[in-house]
Amino acid sequence: MNSREIVIATLDFSCPPRVARSFEFDGRPSDFLWADQTATTHATEWRQAGGQRWERTDEWGNLWARVDASSKGEVVKGVLDTLDSLDTLRLPDFSHASDYESVRKARAANPDKYLIGGIPGFTFNIARKLRRLDNYLIDLLMEPERMRVLHDCIDRALVDMIVNYAGAGVDAVMFPEDWGTQSQVFIDPGLWHEEFHPRFKRLCACAHDRGIKVFMHSCGMIEAIVPSLIRAGIDVLQFDQPDLHGIDILASYQEDARITFWCPVDIQRVLPAGREQAIRAKAREMLDKLWRVRGGFIAGFYPGMSSIGVEPGWQAWACEEFDSAGKREAVSPAA
Repeated sequence: MNSREIVIATLDFSCPPRVARSFEFDGRPSDFLWADQTATTHATEWRQAGGQRWERTDEWGNLWARVDASSKGEVVKGVLDTLDSLDTLRLPDFSHASDYESVRKARAANPDKYLIGGIPGFTFNIARKLRRLDNYLIDLLMEPERMRVLHDCIDRALVDMIVNYAGAGVDAVMFPEDWGTQSQVFIDPGLWHEEFHPRFKRLCACAHDRGIKVFMHSCGMIEAIVPSLIRAGIDVLQFDQPDLHGIDILASYQEDARITFWCPVDIQRVLPAGREQAIRAKAREMLDKLWRVRGGFIAGFYPGMSSIGVEPGWQAWACEEFDSAGKREAVSPAA
């Protein structure tokens, strides 16, 4: 089976010959390829704004800043600085099929890879930047009707992206949306289910109706909404901190649904300690409890190792274990 077929078998829980992987190790490439649209937006490159301050404008028009030349930075001024300008807000136009030509070329040149189209978030991840998170969380409680207007505008733009990505030949779309702190979801789960679950359901249905999957990255403790994310149609949950939830808890979700987890060895509790046997044991545990030969698990890789104090060799131990133990013939018949 080629890479694309292995990922498809993984998501279908149809016993791939090896675990799907998003890293290159020992001459073996990743199973995934990313592609992006090229719509004209407000985005600029980082520019030095005096002293150690750097600034850039993102695709939506939000101003970002950082105090060094390499960090991610944060939104310091949302394009929707006041809700009074909501009526005149103009979002980027993602509706033109011609802006997805690079995606079509990537599909044609890499038929054996599992192709993912990147989208910037679902409703929350985009809206919270337009207003800045502190303002936005207040708006959700104090201005619910105006927030629904904003959310509807964003969702229409996301539908355009999903439809065009599907037409260009992707296998899935993927978005980042960090919904949790280290202890709980950002907002009351009841409000999440009222305002956001229907939006997730509609956007996932838009993708599924066109034959593509939906992958979601999230950080933090979001256990309160994971079952609803699964019911809404999320096909893959990408967690960099799987131990925050607990491997057994993640495995329990698979008892009732074909949900796939895409994870490296935990980047907070396991990898930074640099203990080889613990890292290898955690990789095997994830294979034993989440993959189980049938599928349902993608062996992940965390690219920002220096930012969390991880030496490359430490993550290489995890990759080696995923690679050697994540094969059908490596699993005993009794397992």
